Amino acid sequence: MPAANERALEKAKTIAADALIFDLEDAVAPDAKNAARANAVAAASSGEYGRRELTIRCNGLATPWGAADVAAAAKSGASAIVVPKVDSRDYLDEVALQLDAAGAPDDMTIWAMIETPTAILDVRSIAAHHRVNVLVMGNNDLARELRTGVLPERTPLIPALAMALLGAREAGKVILDGVYNDVQDADGFLSEARHGKAMGFDGKTLVHPSQVAPANAVWAPSGDEIEFSRRVIAAFEQASAGGRGVVTVDGRMIEHLHVQNAERILAVADAITDLGRAGD
Repeated sequence: MPAANERALEKAKTIAADALIFDLEDAVAPDAKNAARANAVAAASSGEYGRRELTIRCNGLATPWGAADVAAAAKSGASAIVVPKVDSRDYLDEVALQLDAAGAPDDMTIWAMIETPTAILDVRSIAAHHRVNVLVMGNNDLARELRTGVLPERTPLIPALAMALLGAREAGKVILDGVYNDVQDADGFLSEARHGKAMGFDGKTLVHPSQVAPANAVWAPSGDEIEFSRRVIAAFEQASAGGRGVVTVDGRMIEHLHVQNAERILAVADAITDLGRAGD
């Protein structure tokens, strides 16, 4: 959400998103940066966004606004800052030092944006940084630096996307697919969201409220997945009680790894249900 746009910040209180990024960077003109920063801090500290996770995307440290953004976000009440164009662990160390100097709580994290070839080649160390808990793909900037277009099938980007996924999974961190800019192309968005889900991304960053419902539908477990997961867990618990480590459900051999996947699916389903109960 562009933090300079007060109507957008108000609208965000009703959007069924898991998290919100109050943007101070690309979506904000230079002459509106200071006002946007004040708006973002006020929004993050307002307590008016329900259970949504609130983050602030700061400008880069090399810009005239970056240090002030980090300092303001540090005590804003946001759960994380989103840092653009992260290229190295050293850069993250500097961001973390500035957060600490500004009095950020220990549990304030960094969402590191992976937008350059350098970031892709150093993604293991970026993902492993102690303050990073989410990687965010910046596909548009990555495509520009690779000198390729963002094609519907995303073929030129697949190697980079796969490397980022490997880094996130090795470090046990969340990774979000990049934005889809054409808000009028609902079919194109849905196709790309399905592609991201199939690749293994945990979710997708969005640029318009109209993209929230289809993204939620893509990443939410289906009724059949939920029902099967419950049966897998129940069958495995029964087998384990009888001293067996393997069981068959619907003709499929079920081992502990399948139980872990079933538990993950049910956890996602429960989180979605809780969000709905909260009226958010």
